[in-house]
Amino acid sequence: MKGSDGYRRRTRQLRITPKEKGKVRIRSVLASFSEKDKVSIKIDSRHQNIPHPRFNGRIGEVVGNQGRAYFVKFKEGKKEKTILVTPEHLRRI
Repeated sequence: MKGSDGYRRRTRQLRITPKEKGKVRIRSVLASFSEKDKVSIKIDSRHQNIPHPRFNGRIGEVVGNQGRAYFVKFKEGKKEKTILVTPEHLRRI
């Protein structure tokens, strides 16, 4: 049988450890960032709307927001990329 080619494929390693299990910290969901804040993208697999797994661990700069999500800009090689990430997947640096 052919395996799935879904958006969350090969994300088993992103599961949370038993130590982190439990209630979702409301602080991470309600976090607010201002423009030019340096942030790190750390995927929290307890939430549905995860950014693409290849962006896990990237460090970037907040350049704007849309609703409760934030635009994060970072360099990948020579290109500058901007992705939309919800606050539960962002950590301030």
